[in-house]
Amino acid sequence: FLSTFATVFVILFFIFILQGIWLFIADLAGKDLDTYLIIKFLLFYSPKVVPLVLPLSVLLSSIMTFGNFAENYEFAAMKASGISLKRAMYSLAIFITGLSFVAFLFANNIIPQAEYQFVNLKKVIVQQKPSMAIAEGQFSKIGSYNIKVSKKHGENNNLLDDITIHRLSNFGVGANVIIKAKNGELIGDEKTNFLQLVLYNGNYYEDIQPKNFEDKKKLPFAKSSFKKYIINFDLAPLQKTDMNTDEITNTNTMLNVNELVYTIDSLETKKEKDIVSYTENIHQRIGLVNSKIVNKPKIKDTIINDLTSILKPYQVSQILEFAKGNVTNTKYSIDGSQYEFTGKIKNINNHWLALFDKFVIAYACLLMFFIGAPIGAIIRKGGLGLPIVFAMVVFIIYHFINVFGKKVAQENGIPPFLGSWMSSIILTPFAVLLTYRATNDIGLMLNFDWITVPFQKLFTPKNAEDDVLIETIVNLDALKIDEDEEFEKLNHYTDDSLINIVKNSKQFNYSSDFRNKALKILSNRGITQQDLLDTHNLYNKEYQELDRLNQAYKVKSNITLVTYFIALILIVLSSKLNPILILISIVTIILFYIFLYKSHQTLEEMGKLIGRKVNVGLVITFLVGFPFFILLHFYIKTVIKEAMTQYR
Repeated sequence: FLSTFATVFVILFFIFILQGIWLFIADLAGKDLDTYLIIKFLLFYSPKVVPLVLPLSVLLSSIMTFGNFAENYEFAAMKASGISLKRAMYSLAIFITGLSFVAFLFANNIIPQAEYQFVNLKKVIVQQKPSMAIAEGQFSKIGSYNIKVSKKHGENNNLLDDITIHRLSNFGVGANVIIKAKNGELIGDEKTNFLQLVLYNGNYYEDIQPKNFEDKKKLPFAKSSFKKYIINFDLAPLQKTDMNTDEITNTNTMLNVNELVYTIDSLETKKEKDIVSYTENIHQRIGLVNSKIVNKPKIKDTIINDLTSILKPYQVSQILEFAKGNVTNTKYSIDGSQYEFTGKIKNINNHWLALFDKFVIAYACLLMFFIGAPIGAIIRKGGLGLPIVFAMVVFIIYHFINVFGKKVAQENGIPPFLGSWMSSIILTPFAVLLTYRATNDIGLMLNFDWITVPFQKLFTPKNAEDDVLIETIVNLDALKIDEDEEFEKLNHYTDDSLINIVKNSKQFNYSSDFRNKALKILSNRGITQQDLLDTHNLYNKEYQELDRLNQAYKVKSNITLVTYFIALILIVLSSKLNPILILISIVTIILFYIFLYKSHQTLEEMGKLIGRKVNVGLVITFLVGFPFFILLHFYIKTVIKEAMTQYR
């Protein structure tokens, strides 16, 4: 296990590191950075990927190890020697428990410090060369300026082409000045604290703010042209940063458990004080110094009546307009503060999520072991084939639920505790179930009949049972069989042709009357129904069973299709982060996969009966099931129709 775990961990670790390189390729490529700085950059980034790599490594190595045991019949040898699977897992369970403790210490101490240094180093890389602060093809903010260039060239990327500059207004919204230049040059000197941007051949546009309101509607501006224009940027705040200086303000990902607890308490206390302070401010603004006044009787009508008795109509109108303006301003103020408090709540939730994540990574290692080891023992496959498929399916489900829960918790849709632990809570019962079934040699086949049967009865047509032929002998004497033209025509058929009609009447959609006529003629020729029954020619059992399975698949497939569309609708509606809709969506998706699994079982039975595969593999069915179910649904229907036609 240790050798497999180490190999898998190293491979996955470098895969995720390569992903990080692609994420930050713009910060590293073509910057003339030395090798030591790039290695340091990746070294500080690497601890961030451990919470993803470690549980996945435990899961995959557990499946591979126990899959190899089962595939090579080593479990059989262990059981013959009196060693159960539970005992075989015991030593590894102790190791994984120790690994979980180490993972917690790593998440609590190493990752925050690495994140702290990583963010600081990103800032330092930009500061090494001032031209790096300006990216090609996008706006880069430097001080109060937003600068966009189409192309950078030159020995130090200091020559710029097609430059657009927006100087932000005093209020930080919009642009007071827009500068366009064909080309320019960045000039820096290590001895000074200024970066000089020299622009050539351009235009300068500046908004004019007239005093008259009517003139503002005309949007006046001033325009001037220049052959050379110089802008100086003060780099003193940037240049004081050293490679080993920590200047980045701590965030939730840069704190350990004790710091997070302290920070959360401070943030919540400050939020409560801000709410109280703002409430008192609103009360004073609208004249409710004592909030208990809201419980007093309404006196609006009395006040208006008194005003109309002592004031002129236009004065009353002015007072009411003034009051209306106050209410509108108060409403705007409340809406603005609500947005501000929402941001504070989101910040607090992020800190809670960071706190719980340190414990989640430790539990995830245990969880993945007790999912991976039983799966490996059940599927009895080692190596890098099927185990990778199962590991990726389990981990994608875990990671998707984890990201989804955190996103909802950030928006205060659910408590942060539930958002962090949602994936663990959902997968823990599966870990317990798989471990129980593996240690008791039950296997992976699950019975969902208690869920599916009520739905199948609901979707099954009422006349479906009438189409099923019961293997009984028909009392021909009690039936009135007309010896008409059709009867006379059948009378000329050979015995084999009549037997074929009797046996395959359902297969060829012959009516019961037509079949009874064939039975009557055979009876007249001395071939009784008992003779046909003894020779298995009274009914075509194989086709009846095939038809029964086909009808059962149609019902299950239709239910799967209904749950698929319901799940899609609920996913769209739950984008508003409604917890109830989210819960219903999860339940519907689970039902979808249950019926997808039951449909797959029915197709396997049909394939065994006709000696031909009519479905795709279970793994592929589950992987492409939800996103591409429509294509899968119609593809299988076509295959079944073709198989039934060939069977005839």
